[in-house]
Amino acid sequence: MSEAALKKVMDHAAAGLTARKAFFDAKAGLVVEIARAIAVCLASGGKVMFCGNGGSAADSQHLAAEFTNRFRLERPPLPGLALTTDTSALTAIGNDYSFDEVFSKQLQALGRPGDILVGLSTSGTSANVIRAMREARRASIVTVGLSGQSGGEMTAVSDFLVTVPSTDTAVIQEIHIAAGHMLCHLVDHFLFEAVSELTPFLPQQS
Repeated sequence: MSEAALKKVMDHAAAGLTARKAFFDAKAGLVVEIARAIAVCLASGGKVMFCGNGGSAADSQHLAAEFTNRFRLERPPLPGLALTTDTSALTAIGNDYSFDEVFSKQLQALGRPGDILVGLSTSGTSANVIRAMREARRASIVTVGLSGQSGGEMTAVSDFLVTVPSTDTAVIQEIHIAAGHMLCHLVDHFLFEAVSELTPFLPQQS
């Protein structure tokens, strides 16, 4: 067996475990708060949208599918939408305008006040994600930013900012999907298992 290869595996595993524990130790309460906000949005007739590039695009599609299909709980489909999947929209906007606008123009068309946009960027500086989050705030859409440890430009455009204590892109992405899975799990908790916990946060009917 290659000792060098084995060491790479164990070093990556150790770095991931350390960052994951530090993340959940520090951010568990924030994850619950964001999940509650998403649950309120969905209960009020809104939707949750996701955007990101590369691996973060894949994570956007992954998490949107957890909503529209199911996570663990057998329950009705929930409105989750990845802004990364429509190749005609992405290429038309990129060709006619700019790649920086591929998410913001879709958000202008599809987003409504009270919706939630989750932007994923390990650097926190992806121009198209930042532009979409900026546009979302102008449209009264709640923004959730998932980034690396600095937060980057996401800091200024996130209503909720989820930073990961690592500078390693792979480790950051692994924790992003772990956090995303917990958001799915907790949204189901609030909407279908513990509705009484969500009720105080729902808009009061006049």
